[in-house]
Amino acid sequence: MKTFRIITWVLVAIVLVGVGYMTWQEQKPGSDSITFAQIGGPFALVDHNGQQVDQTMFDNKPYALFFGFTHCPEICPTSLYEMAGWIEGLGAEADKMRFAFVTVDPERDTPEMLKDYITVFSDKITGLTGSEEQVQATVKSYGVVAERVALEDDDYTMNHTASVFLMNADGTFRGTIAYGEDADVAQKKLSNLIAVGS
Repeated sequence: MKTFRIITWVLVAIVLVGVGYMTWQEQKPGSDSITFAQIGGPFALVDHNGQQVDQTMFDNKPYALFFGFTHCPEICPTSLYEMAGWIEGLGAEADKMRFAFVTVDPERDTPEMLKDYITVFSDKITGLTGSEEQVQATVKSYGVVAERVALEDDDYTMNHTASVFLMNADGTFRGTIAYGEDADVAQKKLSNLIAVGS
């Protein structure tokens, strides 16, 4: 029995040391990790109407933000289709928050391209693009993974984070809706976001 207790305490100590090390790794200077408190922030982009915009476009309302690209074969159209469904499900409550799609492929996703793409799903979703530097700065501030992957014939695709970011009215991170998450759960998350932001 004594031996069992010793082994148990050794295992607990190992776990605590491991957790402490991972926390230190995330917080030490120069780490590429991003904490919840660091997600989001000011940005300067261009909307799908060609207008210069920044974080004030959300008008002090909570918002849902998805990062993707118009040439995406499955994840992006599926996510935008689901987002349009959430908006419809919210009814008049949808006007109490904002929805946006930020491209991770500014080379191809011009405002005109985004407008043609986004409006197929909903007129309540704003498409956002900008220069490579502007987009990369926004991608980095949200801790989004976005990497170019070469294909045949000099073509390429983009690997990217597939979650929808939920942000409070003050621009702080609230949580995410995962790709393929249950529709009722997603709807509840948005309703809760609106309730807190109202």
